[in-house]
Amino acid sequence: MTTWTSAEGLVLTDLVPAALRADWVARGWCPDRDLYSLFLERVRAHPGRDAVVDERGTLSYADLDGRVRATAALLTAHGVRERDVVGVLLPNGRDATTLDLAAAALGAVVLPVPPGRSDADALGLLTRARGALLVTEGPRAARIARAHRGRARVAAVDAVTAPHTGAPACQGPGEPRDGTVADVRGSAGPRGAGERLPGGPGRNRPDPESPARVLLSSGSEGEPTMVAYSHNAMAGGRGSYVGALIRGQEPPRVLLLVSTASSFGSLGLVALVRHGATLVTSERFDPGGTLETIERHRPTHLVGVPTMLRRMALLDHGADTSSLTAVVASGAPLHGEVYDLCVRRFGRPVVNVYGSTDGVNCHTARDPWRWEPGLAGRPDPAVARISVRDREGRPVAPGELGEVWALGPMTPLCHVAAPALDRERRSGEGWVRTGDVGRLGGDGDLWVVDRLRRTVIRGGVTLYPARVEDALSAHPGVDEAHCVPVPDPDLGERMCACVRPSPGAAPTEEELLAHLRDRHGMDTRLLPEHVLFLPSVPLGPTGKVCTGTLTRMAAEAVRARTTVLTGDPR
Repeated sequence: MTTWTSAEGLVLTDLVPAALRADWVARGWCPDRDLYSLFLERVRAHPGRDAVVDERGTLSYADLDGRVRATAALLTAHGVRERDVVGVLLPNGRDATTLDLAAAALGAVVLPVPPGRSDADALGLLTRARGALLVTEGPRAARIARAHRGRARVAAVDAVTAPHTGAPACQGPGEPRDGTVADVRGSAGPRGAGERLPGGPGRNRPDPESPARVLLSSGSEGEPTMVAYSHNAMAGGRGSYVGALIRGQEPPRVLLLVSTASSFGSLGLVALVRHGATLVTSERFDPGGTLETIERHRPTHLVGVPTMLRRMALLDHGADTSSLTAVVASGAPLHGEVYDLCVRRFGRPVVNVYGSTDGVNCHTARDPWRWEPGLAGRPDPAVARISVRDREGRPVAPGELGEVWALGPMTPLCHVAAPALDRERRSGEGWVRTGDVGRLGGDGDLWVVDRLRRTVIRGGVTLYPARVEDALSAHPGVDEAHCVPVPDPDLGERMCACVRPSPGAAPTEEELLAHLRDRHGMDTRLLPEHVLFLPSVPLGPTGKVCTGTLTRMAAEAVRARTTVLTGDPR
């Protein structure tokens, strides 16, 4: 097994045999080049093509490369070195994309953090990954610097174009490398003196099998976990998957509604560097505004979670969406209602993508007009082979149910700083154990039936109930708490907390939410939106809680009372 060590001592081991990686390169499934080198090929091929479209305008590939070079120089001045981990906590747009590519150009590893994460979450992730720097917006950088002095090295990306320094110093573990909260935004102008990439054309290019990006998922206890991907896994395996979604549309214009920091949203960077796409983004999702964006910027591909697509399709808006050649959904199950709504509104079928941060992917791009519940599509060995296994890890016959396993060019290296997760979710041969129940049909199609791990998928965000249950159980007025998903026509699912109060106690719904939010510091998005009080909890034959019965009871109670506790559409 190949082992890589960051400048700050983070050790990552590739759990896939090196011979398999080499075979995928030999087959042409992986380009065997680093992400920035692939991007430069696109710059040279079409310097004037639109690269990024955001609220601030449009950047060509040449303009974006100028910003990347300037930002790489500023990152170097701030002390970022090859093999450093750099956290990027920014909304969608040119800055996040610039930081992605600048870090890749330096041979550093990007840890993108969705802006919705709390400051404590972001710093916890950076600490676990032994990150050298966290880049975020100016006000947030200053807030983190004040509140977490001694823990974080922070760099600010301000609203101005020209780079500058002068914000208060921020101490990290030891002292910051330059003693400041710095602005690392590159100039948007053409390349010139001072914008040359450190090392010039003869820079030390990263090994394509070395880490390039860390993607976030959630662990079984609701804590965010991190998965390391190499340049080849991003540009090769994920590149092939994105290529199938594009289906020969050149040059593609991709309107990405999800965060580019998410696993699903990482297809934006891949489309840019591997397929010469134009990436159209916005900082916040708004259904009406997105329809206007389609009319104005004429994207060919619309990419979002089913909840977003549903809200757009239901909106009575006369925007012209005829530029779309494909609508792509992932992040949550695609229900028939949403599929039909999108076909009527956009005149295009929805490509359903089944995947996870852990390294599995399958989609219906081969035949997007074919939709059936649970159909995940035909596995592509250039992306990931799919195998369905029994509890002992033995392949089952076609049509039989088992756990979905995956292995291929998109398979990540390993989990970051979580060897226990690797032992649980990776086999000795590198296979990823998804935790999903599925079957392979006789024609080779994959069908996903259920999830082995308990989750609530709310508008494309996967929530794990265990952390909420533990916190609720710590309340003095609660004897027992269990969280289950309840159906929701808009978000797909919401979380319902089923609570058995302590004798003589009568906590209110609002008190329990305040307990989770204030006492345990939970983000709003983790809070249950329904609470069901029960005199007793249904048990199964073995004496364990019967989650099936409890889920039915919760769904019936929620149907009778439609109020969402937080009142927040999030």
